[in-house]
Amino acid sequence: MDIGVFLPIGNNGWLISTTSPQYMPTFALNREVTLAAERYGFEFALSMIKLRGFGGVSEYWDHNLESFTLMAGLASITSRIKLFASAAVLTIPPAVLARMAVTIDEIAPGRFGVNIVSGWQKAEYEQMGIWPGEVHFARRYDYCGEYVQVMRDLWATGVSDFKGDFFTMTDCRVSPRPATGIEVISAGQSNRGMRFASEYADINFISAGGINDVAQVRPHTERLLAANATAGRECRAMLLMMIIADETDEAAMAKWDHYVAGTDHEALAWRDGQAAADVKAEAHSTVGRMIRSDRVPTNMLRLIGSYGTIARQLDELALMPGLRGVMLTFDDYRIGMEQFGTRIQPLMRSRAGRV
Repeated sequence: MDIGVFLPIGNNGWLISTTSPQYMPTFALNREVTLAAERYGFEFALSMIKLRGFGGVSEYWDHNLESFTLMAGLASITSRIKLFASAAVLTIPPAVLARMAVTIDEIAPGRFGVNIVSGWQKAEYEQMGIWPGEVHFARRYDYCGEYVQVMRDLWATGVSDFKGDFFTMTDCRVSPRPATGIEVISAGQSNRGMRFASEYADINFISAGGINDVAQVRPHTERLLAANATAGRECRAMLLMMIIADETDEAAMAKWDHYVAGTDHEALAWRDGQAAADVKAEAHSTVGRMIRSDRVPTNMLRLIGSYGTIARQLDELALMPGLRGVMLTFDDYRIGMEQFGTRIQPLMRSRAGRV
């Protein structure tokens, strides 16, 4: 099982609550988390891109660093771990992004990849006057497909003459080219999103909900495997999830109950209002899952329990067909990384021999 960390590039991480750990995103914090991940043998670290938060009492995600800039800084101080930056494709032309990626790959040869963000929250783009309109909801994966094709052409040959519905390249040049391939990842949850992943991405992040219910993951890996079979290529599945750990199951669950008590319903309402703009969203999609989620601080899968309980569940996930690994979030990143590295990972059969 590969292990990655979803870096705390936005304030308060992935808990929309006033009683969860409250912190601002800083380079110092992300450096500390990434170096801990490298020390404990994690395979990768990824940072999201978020251009407008949800507000509320907690000011959820109102404060964010920029993904490519952050990962360039982290590339210069790491030596082994793979790093993924996220690109909001509506904000940067693909040829420019291709050159940005090559630059970071030069800092960290063979250790950099790009996460493609198609854009579901229109307020992020309306504030800058670049929202294409509601038509984007239906066409965003077509847009992303062309975007990735332009980048791959430039990385492979240094030249693109691509002509599509969204992009027109005329003897477009990028040099130097990467010495090795730059991986592309996505997080399509809808059937259309998974089709895009199977056709263009190397990794697709999948989501499930609930507490300690790892069986929920299987239908999503099966959908990606089916899309791979249709596309005739392999896109690896990675699960996004949260760990809330303590000495006992009861102590860990008490933490979660405390966070639920402080749920920022104002921020949730704003998020859900944005999600509702995509009136044709599939039930499986990120937006569809938000609209239908329970009103709790996070709707991703939560493993909540003792160190042994969480290790056993992660080992169960490691045996799931089609699942390559997991990307972890924590309620408290500093404490959570140490708990994982020193108390959970040593108990995992699927991570035997790791630092």
